Amino acid sequence: MKNTATGLAFLCLLLSPFMPVASDAAHITDDTGRSVTLNTPVTRVIALYGAFNELLMAIGAADCLIARTAADAEFPAIAHLQAIGTHMRPNAELIVAQKPDVVLQLAGRQEALMQTESLRALGLDVLTFTMESFEDIFRVTSVLGELVGRQEQATGLVAGFRARLATLYARCSGQKQPRVFYEVRYPNLLAAGTCGIVNEIITAACGKNVMREPKKLVRCNEETLILSDPDIYIVQQGPMNPAPPPPADRPHYRDLRAVRASRVLAADEKRFARPGPRAIDAAEELSDKLLAYPIRQSSQ
Repeated sequence: MKNTATGLAFLCLLLSPFMPVASDAAHITDDTGRSVTLNTPVTRVIALYGAFNELLMAIGAADCLIARTAADAEFPAIAHLQAIGTHMRPNAELIVAQKPDVVLQLAGRQEALMQTESLRALGLDVLTFTMESFEDIFRVTSVLGELVGRQEQATGLVAGFRARLATLYARCSGQKQPRVFYEVRYPNLLAAGTCGIVNEIITAACGKNVMREPKKLVRCNEETLILSDPDIYIVQQGPMNPAPPPPADRPHYRDLRAVRASRVLAADEKRFARPGPRAIDAAEELSDKLLAYPIRQSSQ
């Protein structure tokens, strides 16, 4: 009998690398202060905000995603998954049917939070996180790594992000900052304020946002824009600004310093306004473009 037990123990030892890793209960507190207890690593995740999907894919956890939003069909790794609605209007019935271990949602938007509470009322564990800055991206990446058992990959990804940003800030050392206006929407002009990933991208690229209001989005009249007279004018292009006319074709924009000097840039909304891995790419792209303008050396 002793020999039989020893044999079984040896067999288990040989097979152990291929056996499921025992789950550990983990207490996770999200950015609204809500705590949930999950058996980690979780293996069935639904992210209702695209940046979370991007981060999970970046740490090699695409296999943990079991559904996607309609807007995330652009990613080949998850395009085949069932669409469960949109970020703001997820389909609760479809989500429940997928039996997720956890649902991830972006904090902040009241409409999205109402949907979050509806999902919780159905018995789902939902975590909501703020994503307004590079530090938010780094912190949430670490949490996601813990959730899906990819801590090492998450740590490496964050280290790479930090190194790339450090390179950008080093490029800015001693440089004068061009004054930048970032158009979120036109008409009914909406601009990026100082709270949000767009402002962080501009700053990392050595620019200075001319809109100084501590908000993510700022309504701006044309008089304010003309008085600010930015060196660089950035036009966001994407769902929030689907077909903006060139600033040079707008009656009151032609005399802007940036328009006269043809310093008008286009920005992909999904790269510049979504606080995910591509925000680092956007900062590098903008830095290269700002460095190409002589304004950096000639004016403040």
